[in-house]
Amino acid sequence: MATIDLIVLGMLKKESLSAYDIQKLVEYRNISKWVKISTPSIYKKVIQLEDKGFLQSVTVRENNMPEKAVYSLTESGEQEFERLMQELSAQPIRIFLDFNAVIVNLDSLTPEKQASCIADIEKQIGELRSYLEENLREKENAPEVPETGMAVLRQQIILAEAIDNWIVSLKEKLL
Repeated sequence: MATIDLIVLGMLKKESLSAYDIQKLVEYRNISKWVKISTPSIYKKVIQLEDKGFLQSVTVRENNMPEKAVYSLTESGEQEFERLMQELSAQPIRIFLDFNAVIVNLDSLTPEKQASCIADIEKQIGELRSYLEENLREKENAPEVPETGMAVLRQQIILAEAIDNWIVSLKEKLL
């Protein structure tokens, strides 16, 4: 998964972190809302990247806490980060929306069930949009949030708004 590799390498390019710290940053930055990444995948990924020579770890112990591995990029990790940046930025853009599996099958349902499915999707998009807008309000003046992170958050809001508009037109045509 080149995307997860790039997220992990990118975080470690900025500072040395434990897998737990990476996972917390993924949560705080809401990365799992726009990239399929899970806590177990982060822990597995740092081990894989270290095995490939892209990361090195140092075991540290802070106060009474258990020991933990803190990872940093190696020179080959820096090169891999730059290679992945170039590779992924040059790939065709794909937007995967799981609910499209429902949309392409709507004509197999009664009009009432079609309306129910569309209403469910509309509700979920509304909840996502509210969550994103609240997140934007909370983080837009936080100095620790990079502008690139805010750019992705704004992008997600624009996509949610576009899907809202699309649902209106879908309802006009189908219902």
